[in-house]
Amino acid sequence: MKPRPATVDAVRIRGSALAGLQTIAAESARSFPRHMHDVYGIGVIDRGGQRSASGRGAVEAVRGDVITVNPGEVHDGVALRGEARAWRMLHLAPALLADAAPGLELTRPVLNDPALRCGVERLFARVAEGADALALEQGVLELLRDAPGALAPEPVPRIASVALERARARIADDCVTAPTLAELAHEAGLSRWQLLRGFAAAFGLPPHAWLQQCRLSRARRLIAQGRALADAAAGAGFADQSHMTRAFVRFLGFTPGAYAAAHGA
Repeated sequence: MKPRPATVDAVRIRGSALAGLQTIAAESARSFPRHMHDVYGIGVIDRGGQRSASGRGAVEAVRGDVITVNPGEVHDGVALRGEARAWRMLHLAPALLADAAPGLELTRPVLNDPALRCGVERLFARVAEGADALALEQGVLELLRDAPGALAPEPVPRIASVALERARARIADDCVTAPTLAELAHEAGLSRWQLLRGFAAAFGLPPHAWLQQCRLSRARRLIAQGRALADAAAGAGFADQSHMTRAFVRFLGFTPGAYAAAHGA
């Protein structure tokens, strides 16, 4: 049997009847640079493997492993041996889990847990079958029930000063107009060098890269709300729709159009 080419790159996104739940099935050999999502991600590796940075250091995941990521957790992804890997992910909005698991933190970015893997696959199948919101909501809770090995007994504290947290909040609040580094440093009471070095150490990305991730998150929310792609690009602070498309493909592996189609836009 001939090996699969390393250039395979396919993504399918599905929305669902439950607001805040979507699935992504992907196959790719591409390397994804450091980025973040504003949702929880829980998925399985179906073929191949990858090495990635996570909030708990570098990890490797191979076929059969469950992979997880928290909202705002900086991560990347590199295919092992440069070969295409296939994976399926559930993206869960934090609001879905707020009452069932307040302060939830997934503490193991990679784990071999058959019960959790079955839970992911069961919920993925329900979305594919077009299950109604009640069935999907029940599936989410069942998934949490099956995930004790991935949950923290208590939140892991993020080491960051109040000044740096304030700078990060300003970026998130002002991602369209983009504050300057000098403005951020002045408000934080730090020099520009102190802010730049401290921000990257605390949050995994320098300020401008964090700003780009905030813009991506905002664009996804606007598209999911039914906004036209050009309007979403402008509303998220991108120079134009083509800039937004390049950012989607580079960091997420799919286009804004594919994301819009998954949400019926």
